[in-house]
Amino acid sequence: MTAHLPRIAVVGRPNVGKSTLFNRLAGKPLAIVDDRPGVTRDRREARGRLGDLPLLLIDTAGYDDSEKDGLDAEMRTQTEMAIHDADLCLLLIDARAGVTPLDVVFADVIRRSGKPVLLLANKCEGKAGESGLIDAFELGMGEPIAFSAAHGAGIGDLYDAVVHTLGPMAKAARRGSKDDGDPPLRIAVIGRPNAGKSTLINTLIGEERLITGPEAGITRDAISVDWVWDGRRVRLHDTAGLRKRGKVADRLERMSAADTLRAVKFAEVVLLLMDAEHPLEKQDLHLADMAYKEGRAVAIAVSKMDLVPNREAYLKEIRLEFERLLPQMTGAPVLPMSALKKKGLDAIMPTLAKLHENWDAKVKTRDLNDWLHEMTERHPPPAVNGRRIKPRYMTQTKGRPPTFVLMCSRASDLPESYKRYLVNGLREAFDLPGVPIRLIVKAGKNPYVDGDRGGSGTGEKAGKPSHPNRTPGRPKGQRPSIGRAAARKP
Repeated sequence: MTAHLPRIAVVGRPNVGKSTLFNRLAGKPLAIVDDRPGVTRDRREARGRLGDLPLLLIDTAGYDDSEKDGLDAEMRTQTEMAIHDADLCLLLIDARAGVTPLDVVFADVIRRSGKPVLLLANKCEGKAGESGLIDAFELGMGEPIAFSAAHGAGIGDLYDAVVHTLGPMAKAARRGSKDDGDPPLRIAVIGRPNAGKSTLINTLIGEERLITGPEAGITRDAISVDWVWDGRRVRLHDTAGLRKRGKVADRLERMSAADTLRAVKFAEVVLLLMDAEHPLEKQDLHLADMAYKEGRAVAIAVSKMDLVPNREAYLKEIRLEFERLLPQMTGAPVLPMSALKKKGLDAIMPTLAKLHENWDAKVKTRDLNDWLHEMTERHPPPAVNGRRIKPRYMTQTKGRPPTFVLMCSRASDLPESYKRYLVNGLREAFDLPGVPIRLIVKAGKNPYVDGDRGGSGTGEKAGKPSHPNRTPGRPKGQRPSIGRAAARKP
C-alpha cells in the first residue's frame, strides 16, 4: 500500500478563487473557473503537489448561510463532508473585498469541525489587498498568508505553513509518494442532460457522492470518483450532459462540454446512458460515435427500464436499431437498468471489465494470418482495372484499441467495403464486440518500381553510380552505341 497522502480541502465563500488555487496545486486546469459565483457545485478531488509535497486536493462549493433546500442544501452537505474528510483546510478570503459575514460563517464551520486550518488572503497582488489582509486577523485563524492563486505569489509561504502544520504526515508523504499499485480502470459516464448519470454513480458506489436533482444541468465539472470494485481500483468520471452544439450559447456550458470531451479522451471505457422513454435520439448517436472515434470501448445503458412493459421485445428493437444506425459499433453491449429501483446494476461492472479486456486484446500474428487466408479464400478482394489485389500478411501493431496492419499489393485500390468485411470478420473471429478496430492497409516496396532490391529507384547513392563499370543512366546489360564507343577511342 502507498503512503497516506494529506487531504487538503480548499474552502471559502463563492468566488474567492478556490478553483483557481485547486488548478494551480493540481498543475493542470481541472476545475472550471469563471468570474461568476457558484460555478463549482460537486466536490472534486485530484492529486496535486506543493513543492516536493504530494497532496490529495479537494475543491469545494461556496454556499450561503441561508436555510435553503434543494441544490444549495446539497452543496452545503458536500462541502461539510469535504471538511470532515480533510487533514487540513485552506480557508480562502478575498483580500480586496475584506472580511464578509459569510467568511465568518465559514470560519465558524471549520472551527467547530476541529480540523487544522490555514487562512489565505487571496488576490493580494498590488496594494488593493493590503487592508483586507489586516482585517483577516479578526477571524481568529492566526496570521493570514498573503497569496495570489492566479499569479502564484506567496506559494513559498504556503509550503512552509503546510509542512509545519502537517508535521510527520508531510514527511511520510514525501517518502512514500510513489504509487506502486495497478492503474485504475477509467470509466466515463456520458449522456444527454438529466439522463441520470450522477444517480447511477451514486448507486454504484453506495453513497451520495454527487449532487443529484430533478433539474437538468446540475453537474458542470467532470468529477472523478475513486472506487474499489471486486478488489480492483476503478475511477468513475461523472460528466456534464451534452446538448446539441447549436443550442450551447452560454460560455459556462461550453466549458462544461469541453471538460466532458476531455474526460472521454482520458477514459478507457465509455458508458453511454440513454433514457428508455426517448432512446437513440440524434444526440445519443452523436455521443456514441464521438467516443468510438476517440478509440474508446463503448457500452450502452438504457435507464428507466422499470417503465417499459415488454422489456425483451424493446431491447431487441433497440439493439437492431442501434446497429443499423451505427454499424461500426456492431456488438456493443446494451444494458437495461433502473438506478432508482436498483435493478440491472449487477451486470454493469462485469460487462465493462470484459469490454476493457477486449479493448486491450492482443492477437498472435500466426492466428491473424491463418484467419486472413480463410477470409480471402472465402471472399477474395475484387479486381480493379483488371488486376487482382493480393493480401500478403497481417499483424497487430498495438492495442487500446486493437490496431492491425494489412500488407497487400495496390493498397490504395482496396475498396472500403472490403475493409469493412475484414473488420467485421476480426470482430467476430476474435470476440471483440463493441471495441473500435483500426485497420491500416499498406503496400510493400516493389523492387521493379523502387529500384534494385527496393532501393532509391535511380540506382544511385550519394552521386555515385550503383556499379563501377556501368555508365550512369544506362540500363543494366545494354551495350553502348557504336558511335559513342568510337568517340571514346583516342
